[in-house]
Amino acid sequence: MPAAKPISKDMCLAAMDKTKSVKAAARYLNCSYHHLKRYMKLYVDEETGKTLFEVHKNQSGKGIPKFLNNGKKEPALLDIIEGRLNPASFSPDKLKYRLTTEGYLEECCGNCGFTEHRVTDHKVPLILHFKDKNKLNYNLDNIEFLCYNCYFLFIGEVFSERDIQKLEDNKSVTKTTDAVDMQLDDYHLQRLRELGLDGENPTDEDDPYNLVSYR
Repeated sequence: MPAAKPISKDMCLAAMDKTKSVKAAARYLNCSYHHLKRYMKLYVDEETGKTLFEVHKNQSGKGIPKFLNNGKKEPALLDIIEGRLNPASFSPDKLKYRLTTEGYLEECCGNCGFTEHRVTDHKVPLILHFKDKNKLNYNLDNIEFLCYNCYFLFIGEVFSERDIQKLEDNKSVTKTTDAVDMQLDDYHLQRLRELGLDGENPTDEDDPYNLVSYR
């Protein structure tokens, strides 16, 4: 049996940025809760002096919406896809994560098929593209993942001239501009950060949205 992969502080911070509990962060990093907990207790948050585990544990479920649907803890994603629920009430990050984990969208470029994962954290550089430019229309005929290259070739700019100049000068891009309009939200900005282009708690089981979300 292969040894569990080590988890760096940067990986922990990236997962924390997109989730609201340790349980959710473990799902995001595709590891067990106890495995992640062990590493998060090793790293200290510079602002608070607490461990990352103490900072991110969310026993009260603060900030997590309690939407219910037919007695289930999470609304049926199909209701959003088929237009019966307004997606404006939900996190785009969360919806994108569920689209892949629940098998509605394959995590690969819909144009060229690019699906290569970065070895450090298993991420794929993809942007969720809404074909009709309406980011509330999650109909499967209207959405697709595009790699950065295909987005640039067929949709529009991913980076501004200023961003490109910083990248060519080997400088971190800490905040992208409006080069990509509605599609480049917090989810994609975080992806860029992860690529280096921009610069035990039982109550977690009750998290109705212990998947990916943004703050």
